[in-house]
Amino acid sequence: MATIHPTADVSPEAEIGVGTRVWSNVQIRERAHIGINCIIARNVYIECDVTVGDNVKIQNNASLYIGLTVEDGVFIGPHVIFTNDRVPRAINPDGTLKSAADWHVGQTRVCYGAALGAGTVVVTGVTIGRWALVGSGAVVTHDVPEHAIVVGNPARIIGYVSAGGVRCASQDEARALSAHEGATTSSAR
Repeated sequence: MATIHPTADVSPEAEIGVGTRVWSNVQIRERAHIGINCIIARNVYIECDVTVGDNVKIQNNASLYIGLTVEDGVFIGPHVIFTNDRVPRAINPDGTLKSAADWHVGQTRVCYGAALGAGTVVVTGVTIGRWALVGSGAVVTHDVPEHAIVVGNPARIIGYVSAGGVRCASQDEARALSAHEGATTSSAR
């Protein structure tokens, strides 16, 4: 059974896995799917149809919008924002208020074991690879390869890291060390 704080607003249409803990003032919308043994910290917003895998940690004030898939074992730091619209507008060219039918939802994926530091902004349409590490405050505008360390605005690769967090000289070294560390090859459902 999941533990849900009394101040959390969880849609009855959301699916929350066994052992997941949902803290205060969290909002989880319709058809969101949250895996087992996750931690959803204070003030997190998870929009309709977002998928979150097992053993995921989502820290305070993160915003996860429709079009997002988070695989197992991902860490999402405080105040991380996932966008879902590359051309956001409140109105159409004729001045009418845009509706859901007037825009295309972008798709974003965060792969197994990746970690996003505090204040990261992820622009829709990217994939963040397995065991990648995104530095705090980065703005991710392009795909991030597995095991890459990225920082800055826009985020750029500055190195590679193993599953266990050891800095490596290359992606191949990070993969090899991760295998030695016993990293699994599991992925989201």
